[in-house]
Amino acid sequence: MEELVRKLMAEGLTEAQAYKAVEIVKNFAKEKFPIFGGAIDKVFDKYAKKKDEDDFMP
Repeated sequence: MEELVRKLMAEGLTEAQAYKAVEIVKNFAKEKFPIFGGAIDKVFDKYAKKKDEDDFMP
């Protein structure tokens, strides 16, 4: 997912906008293909930014 976020950012989206766009696509795919909902979650979660990877500001 990081690669997709980087590509979206290269097209002019902010990081927050890119992550939101990916979330929208994920939810859209789950709505259109509900039988694959679990698999879609696994794929997106596998490549999702982990909580401990968030930028740390002291």
